[in-house]
Amino acid sequence: MGMLQRYLTGLAVDGLVSTAGQFDASLHFDLGFAQVEAAILELGLCPARYQRNRQTISSSGQLTLLRSCAVVIGCGGLGGYLVEELARLGVGRIVAVDPDLFEEHNLNRQLLCTLANLGESKVSAAARRVAEINPAVKLVPRRCAFGAANGRELLAGATVAVDALDNLATRRELAELCRELGIALVHGAIAGWYGQVATQLPGEDISAFLCGAGSGIKGVETGLGNPSFTPALVASLQAAEACKVMLALGEPVSGRLLTVNLLDMEFEAISLGGEPGPCHEE
Repeated sequence: MGMLQRYLTGLAVDGLVSTAGQFDASLHFDLGFAQVEAAILELGLCPARYQRNRQTISSSGQLTLLRSCAVVIGCGGLGGYLVEELARLGVGRIVAVDPDLFEEHNLNRQLLCTLANLGESKVSAAARRVAEINPAVKLVPRRCAFGAANGRELLAGATVAVDALDNLATRRELAELCRELGIALVHGAIAGWYGQVATQLPGEDISAFLCGAGSGIKGVETGLGNPSFTPALVASLQAAEACKVMLALGEPVSGRLLTVNLLDMEFEAISLGGEPGPCHEE
């Protein structure tokens, strides 16, 4: 056993290494925080921040998340919650893509938007937030719009892509490029009381659920708006799907569209061969 491993084993209490101990090891061995976290997990130990994950995600699974990359396209209502949840989950690299600045109307639902950061770019706020909650996670801010011209570069190295867009044409471009590159895609959209989630695994095609893409305009969210709770719920469903994809666990919403009706508290899974529901937007 090497010096770092002995040091970490000596720090562990009931199989847990505290965040303070992790920082100490990082300084003592001149290693990055994420490198020390990987060493902890390779020993079958657990960083104390993840102790409530242990009955759900094994040390090897936590290590897989640390070595994974999630590309979140859109950093608004859905995307802000996705960045928060994926960072707390321990996904080692998150690429956040969004060209926009925070505006006052974002305050009702966008987790990362505050009075203090109105006018700030959404991706810079995301980077600051992640640095505050999990130093093992690298948030790569990309202040640009996703499109055919830059999509390959933005998706490079992705384990999973997560759709938090508000534009129908771009959503279709993202799904098509993920199919071409063999990258799993977790789709989510919301409007008012309603939402939808679907997962496109490599070799699959969910374009039937992404209706109206040819128009290039926003969907019914423009008319229905979004309260605070709809993006929180749908983003959580997407985060769970992304986690399952990265860990190859459970049954993702593959070949199906999960529709959410919070007004009547109804959830329905529609098969790919069925009739797609309304196209909701971020």
